[in-house]
Amino acid sequence: MHLLVIDDDPATADLLNAILQSMNVTANIEQAVSGSEGIQKVREKQPDVVILDLIMPEIDGWKVCQEIRQFSNVPILILSALDQPGHVAAALDAGADDYLIKPVSASILVAHLHTLLRRSPKSQPLTVSPPPFRS
Repeated sequence: MHLLVIDDDPATADLLNAILQSMNVTANIEQAVSGSEGIQKVREKQPDVVILDLIMPEIDGWKVCQEIRQFSNVPILILSALDQPGHVAAALDAGADDYLIKPVSASILVAHLHTLLRRSPKSQPLTVSPPPFRS
């Protein structure tokens, strides 16, 4: 799976990578630290899923989402600390496919990514190892 994380906080991609590794999910994670860089990388790299923050300098996540929708149907997952219903509705109206509020548990994040990948035109299933058996 090829994920593109669009977030002005460089630690976000590292954190997502750690979360996915802890769940035994194999992913190639690339990061864009600005909205304009993210839009360009979606055009060039054609990721399987975009994980997008809403609050960024220059171009906010709502505008980034609208711009991406003009040329791509890539699944977009908003991952934001904003938890007001109006923010969620505006993001979905801008073209996002899903919305999760930070902090999010690893299992919930992986489940939502799996759902988005099933609906994706590229349609690659996530490979997740089951948790260890505990007696």
